Amino acid sequence: RCLAEDARGRYISPFHDIPIYADGTENVFNMVVEVPRWTNAKMEIATKDPLNPIKQDVKKGKLRYVANVFPHKGYIWNYGAIPQTWEDPGHKDENTGCCGDNDPIDVCEIGSKVCSRGEVIKVKVLGTLALIDEGETDWKIIAINTEDPEAGSYNDISDVRRLKPGYLEATVDWFRRYKVPDGKPENQFAFNGEFKGKDFALSVIKSTHEHWKALIAKKTDGGEINCTNLTVSDSPFCCSQECAKATVDAAPPCKAANAIPPEVDKWFYYQQN
Repeated sequence: RCLAEDARGRYISPFHDIPIYADGTENVFNMVVEVPRWTNAKMEIATKDPLNPIKQDVKKGKLRYVANVFPHKGYIWNYGAIPQTWEDPGHKDENTGCCGDNDPIDVCEIGSKVCSRGEVIKVKVLGTLALIDEGETDWKIIAINTEDPEAGSYNDISDVRRLKPGYLEATVDWFRRYKVPDGKPENQFAFNGEFKGKDFALSVIKSTHEHWKALIAKKTDGGEINCTNLTVSDSPFCCSQECAKATVDAAPPCKAANAIPPEVDKWFYYQQN
């Protein structure tokens, strides 16, 4: 588990306590890095656990790794989420016709730096891709770290297509095929897999922020989602630092990390549909 702390060393939730905006006037967002580029472990904010630590997904009792589907090695961007957003599974998206996937909105950060797991970076939003993942709307925001040396050259999705030729096509290919080695069909997309630009992406993010606000205020039933937080003072789920520390202290101690299975480095090849 990767727990989040603020600058003073106090426990916080990376889902609920890190502000959505790094600079609201400039539409600069905070991004929580879950998966560094080129790695395979499927790490994510644990929305159902107290304080929502980042931890590895488990399926059928096994730690989950994303397969290498040729020519891709692991994740091809720094992958993570924008805090204080929620894709409501009870809300049918007017653009996709599908309900949300019950998670914070995902971000693919395309800068040159390979980030660290748990790092919080400031990103400039460039566009979005509408993945339909097993019947659920799963927006993928395309963004760049504001500290990237080339960040000033990127202002919309067209700049990615112009300055990083092939990257957007590779992104669609990655999301289309990454579950096939697990025996699942190729994923589908809204808008025929076409990317939407910056303004569209901003509207999607702001919509998911409104859904999160309803969730954290208990105006929407979040089901098993854990909304414990330390900074949203008007939330019925707000708790004290003492309560947060007790939650962390009560968790089982971490054991030595499991060795990465050798099959994680295997390449998968198949004829595309």
